[in-house]
Parts: sequence; structure tokens; C-alpha cells
Amino acid sequence: MKSKAFSFNSFSDYCSDGIFQSLLECNSKNLKPVFICIGSDLVLGDSLGPLVGTILRRKNIKSYVYGTLNYPITAKEVEYAGKYLKQMHPDSISIAIDAAVGNPDDVGLIRVLDKGLKPGLGVDKNLGVVGDISIIAVVASKSLQNYNLFNLTRLNLVFKMAEKIADGIEKYISHVSASSNSFIKNSFGA
Repeated sequence: MKSKAFSFNSFSDYCSDGIFQSLLECNSKNLKPVFICIGSDLVLGDSLGPLVGTILRRKNIKSYVYGTLNYPITAKEVEYAGKYLKQMHPDSISIAIDAAVGNPDDVGLIRVLDKGLKPGLGVDKNLGVVGDISIIAVVASKSLQNYNLFNLTRLNLVFKMAEKIADGIEKYISHVSASSNSFIKNSFGA
């Protein structure tokens, strides 16, 4: 079966709607989503995941969110976080969110894929896959010194991308919650 991949320009007014629609498509079985936002607040380009997690928590979405600016899940914790999610949320689908490097023309793109992601690839780490669905934001161009580019990434770009991702997720959770009362009861013990 061919995997699904969607790309959206973060500067488009329709970016968050695209993220919402692609999450519906990737989670066609309508499983309860759990979000794992990967990254570090110590490196500007890598802060996208924790920034999304913080925004989602402030929006008070009806879903579990792991990884915020106060409590980031860095590449080092990904293996343990993946095991934790499988144990604590066995009937859920995990959606991993992370920053990435790409071609110069790809900077500003947000990709949604119906498969997990391998965090740390941009800084040459070989870690396991996390998530069942992934949201990847290209925040910088590839180079031999990707770590330096993560530090030189514009905060405006990272923040704009984090807002678009969080808005798309909020629309997705609102839609799924409104269309299925059993989703809410199963997710939160209501």
C-alpha cells in the first residue's frame, strides 16, 4: 500500500485547513490521536515541536499532548516516549511533530505523512521511528553543518509554522470530537 504524503506552504492562508484535511485522511479509522511534539528549546530551529505542544496546551484541545517548551521531548527521549505511548495509549494513534531540514525551495513547507518520523536526521542522528502519522516542518536548508543552520533559523518562520500546525490540529480535534461522541468518551473517560 502506497503511503500518503501531503505538503503545504506555511505562508498560504489555507495551510491549516490542509493540515486538518490530511489528518482526517491519514487517520481514516478515526482512532483517538495522541500528539508527541519533538525538539529542544535550546536550538531555535529545533524548537518547533515544543512550541506546537505549548500552543496546543494553551488551546486546551481535547487530546493528550506530550512535549512542550517547559517539558520538551528531545531526540534522546524519543525511544522511551514511543514505548510510553504504546503502553499508556494502546488504542490511540500517535502523531509525531518535528522540525526538519530540506532543499532551499522546501523551507517553509509543512508535510503530513501517514507514517512515523525519524527524529534527529537533520543532525545525523540514527534514532528509531516514532509516531504513526508525522507532521514535519522544513525550517532550514540542508548543509554540511545542519546544526548551525538550526541555530540560524528565523524565529518568525518557526513561530508561523507552529501556529499553522496547531491551528490545523485544533480544527481536526474539534471536527472529530463534534462528529463522534464516542471519541470523546473513549479519550477522556467522560
